[in-house]
Amino acid sequence: MQSHLDSEVFDAIAGEAKRQAEGLELIPSENYVSKNVLLANGSILTNKYSEGYPGRRYYGGQEFTDQIETLAIERAKQLFNCKFANVQPHSGAPANLAVYSALLEPGDTVLGMDLAHGGHLTHGHPMTLPAKIYKFVTYKMKDPETGEIDYEGLRQVALEHKPKLIIAGFSAYSRTLDYAKFVEIAKEVGAYTMADMAHIAGLIAGKALRNPFDDGFDIITSTTHKTLRGPRGGIILTRESEEIAKKIDKAIFPGIQGGPHMHTIAAKAVAFGEAITPAYQEYCQQVLKNAKAMEAVFHREKIRMIGGGTDNHLILADVFGSLGVPGKEAQTVLDEVGITLNMNAIAGDTRKPLDPSGIRFGTPAITTRGFKEADCARVAELLIDALRSKDDEAKKKIIKEEVKALAEQFPIPESFV
Repeated sequence: MQSHLDSEVFDAIAGEAKRQAEGLELIPSENYVSKNVLLANGSILTNKYSEGYPGRRYYGGQEFTDQIETLAIERAKQLFNCKFANVQPHSGAPANLAVYSALLEPGDTVLGMDLAHGGHLTHGHPMTLPAKIYKFVTYKMKDPETGEIDYEGLRQVALEHKPKLIIAGFSAYSRTLDYAKFVEIAKEVGAYTMADMAHIAGLIAGKALRNPFDDGFDIITSTTHKTLRGPRGGIILTRESEEIAKKIDKAIFPGIQGGPHMHTIAAKAVAFGEAITPAYQEYCQQVLKNAKAMEAVFHREKIRMIGGGTDNHLILADVFGSLGVPGKEAQTVLDEVGITLNMNAIAGDTRKPLDPSGIRFGTPAITTRGFKEADCARVAELLIDALRSKDDEAKKKIIKEEVKALAEQFPIPESFV
């Protein structure tokens, strides 16, 4: 029987495949998945409703779905060294909302990182649903030039507002958090601790960065894409409290979600299996080395980096202050030469959020393609050169050709194991 494709949709998909193959993805929250993850994510499991949890479903026909979800749970627990895992969250934001719903009452206080200093929208931005239900207070960096968190300021806010939950986590922060200090402050005020590790969960699983559970955190939430190289989805991990884990399970279903996406859970299981391998740990170490190589170029070219550099996979650079190029224009110029990243506000930004001073970029995706330090240094040079030559069409054409040549030299791999 002949298959008839929807040409409008599939032509666009083909165009996106070509764009990804011929360009360089530097958005730090993006990555490439293996063919096995794609196959699981596009499988017939999308046909199946599986409301509930393994062994406790509301519909019949769950023999294989139970096997798959149990496998995903066990692999997640192994990766992150914890006793409980919920693999059903559709993404990171629902995962965070579920934790709030499980542990808090409306009006309770949450302490999280200030958005302008690297935090995430779900940590208290007034336009989000959680901010309409709970009271959010924030902590900041002590000095944007070094990235050091003001832990004494964090403690004073905690003592004043008595939060029920303290969040360590970020979407645009390039340094290392002192998890032990968060736990110490939380114990002082009687708060739960939650680490939103959406960006660096893969690096934690790959033992390249410290696991917050090692310092006594109660909960970790994360996406399963980004550095974990899995499908777009979320996960909630509980270190050891069965009471907390049960509350989280109820908060996900029936609290804020209906039937889980079993095709995505299967793809999560595949990705977790890939992340258990020594090859994945080598990948994570290379992500950090590559970020340092890009940092060195930005230091040499005197481009200001918020936090002064990076300890993880991402860099936040003040291109308006250093080069006179606003973040939105920088994003557009770099799109034109085949380098994809995102504009981003910086601490103390005087520009508007939709046209900020900074850009955010990172190394997870190009490292998956096989880039090493020298290659990433060259990418950083091309990035800066393109911004300095933003009005020189001939120069940008030359840069675009080199970017495409680099992309062709490092094709997107189909398998990681």
